[in-house]
Amino acid sequence: MRSTDGQVRRLMEELSRHGKIGVAALRAGMHPATARKYRELGKLPSEVPMERDWRTREDPFEKEWPLVHGMLKDAPELEAKSLFEWLCGQTGRSYQEGQLRTFQRGVREWRALHGPPREVFFPQEHRPGEALQTDFTWATELGVTIGGELFEHMLCHPVLPYSNWEWATVCRSESLAALKGGIQAALVRLGRVPEFSQTDNSTSATHTLSSGKRGFNDNYVSLVDHFGMKPRTTGVGKKEQNGDVEALNGALKRRVKQHLLLRGSSDFESVEEYETWLGVVLTRANALRTCRLADELAVMKPLRAKRLPEYTEDEFPVSCWSTIRVLFNSYSVPSRLIDERVKVRIYEDRLEVYYKDVLQLTTERLVGRNGRRIDYRHVIWSLVRKPGAFPRYKYREEFFPSVIFRKAYDILAEALASERQADINYLRILHLAASEMECEVETALELLLEQGTTPLADEVKELVKPREPELPEIPVPRVDL
Repeated sequence: MRSTDGQVRRLMEELSRHGKIGVAALRAGMHPATARKYRELGKLPSEVPMERDWRTREDPFEKEWPLVHGMLKDAPELEAKSLFEWLCGQTGRSYQEGQLRTFQRGVREWRALHGPPREVFFPQEHRPGEALQTDFTWATELGVTIGGELFEHMLCHPVLPYSNWEWATVCRSESLAALKGGIQAALVRLGRVPEFSQTDNSTSATHTLSSGKRGFNDNYVSLVDHFGMKPRTTGVGKKEQNGDVEALNGALKRRVKQHLLLRGSSDFESVEEYETWLGVVLTRANALRTCRLADELAVMKPLRAKRLPEYTEDEFPVSCWSTIRVLFNSYSVPSRLIDERVKVRIYEDRLEVYYKDVLQLTTERLVGRNGRRIDYRHVIWSLVRKPGAFPRYKYREEFFPSVIFRKAYDILAEALASERQADINYLRILHLAASEMECEVETALELLLEQGTTPLADEVKELVKPREPELPEIPVPRVDL
């Protein structure tokens, strides 16, 4: 076992006191021969590199190495783990799982000594004000909550590589609306415009052409042209070309996590409060980069273009189901709009539905495909008249606004003689919730369930119906003339 620096310091201290090597070695906890060696060297163990040319144990793969080396010459892309598993099955020898790392070390040493040349990455010097690199990174791992519920979100992260100036906006997906919002927020914050806007090959900026190459989306080109920049992207599968923003993604999330710890809580009352707090964190970080940022601002063009609206607009027909389909997801709208065409403003986090330029509906935007957001208030009037459609209704599960409503329906189905009677009672309860206030109906249902009473529609209505206020009798005083 190799001696430590602390042992050698103790040895030297004892020798300086009495000069007896045997006593000093004993008190330092080492062999006298080792003590004499370090006395002569006059160095600490950490200052003496130790290399050995012997093995501490027998190489279990000694007989297999010629075969393995031959296979690596023929197919250099073979992985050590795959070769190890192949050896275990071919040679008949009983290798253990713990010997895998020994085998991997041997393969790595052969590659370093005799393997093919590896790809070299060349560090680049960034020019001030040349490009704004933008990337998306998931931030759900930060554990941010909004009103106590986990907030699943991403950050759109623009960076100036020369100065490492950065900004970030909260988003839900890698959409064009999110990219537009992130780039515009960064440019407005800077007040200047770089020469290039650089992204990776996300579908928000590029799309696949029939030639197999990646081209820019027309909407993204229009965005970049509006601010006087040129679009630029990385090679397909070459994320290292976006290396600065890729590296700063991790640094950004670590910084945010540390400030959340300093804040003492990861919970915010609203998304707006979280975005404001995030802006303060980034402003403090950018304050340390002002010197190199000044070099960038000096060569960048002033921002003269106006900020674009952060939505795209399109028209959609309203189906006979009282739904529209926007970006592969379904949303319900008021049934009076059936067979009409509505104009939809698609924001990154919400949809606004207009008819004849009058706002009809604002709803949260769904992420992904084949999702649905159905509001029972839009169609309950028709469903009450057609209760037979409810058992096999495609969006039936959307008609249980909370667990209380679901429990009430299950109790109705068990207590009443037929499923139709249960459906009629439940739909009348939903009709009451749409006509009055859902929270009051839910409270009435919860009260009936606690009492063990079957929540029939008439009983719920009796609890919810408004009470006429009692007028107090006020005596009229007699006037004494």
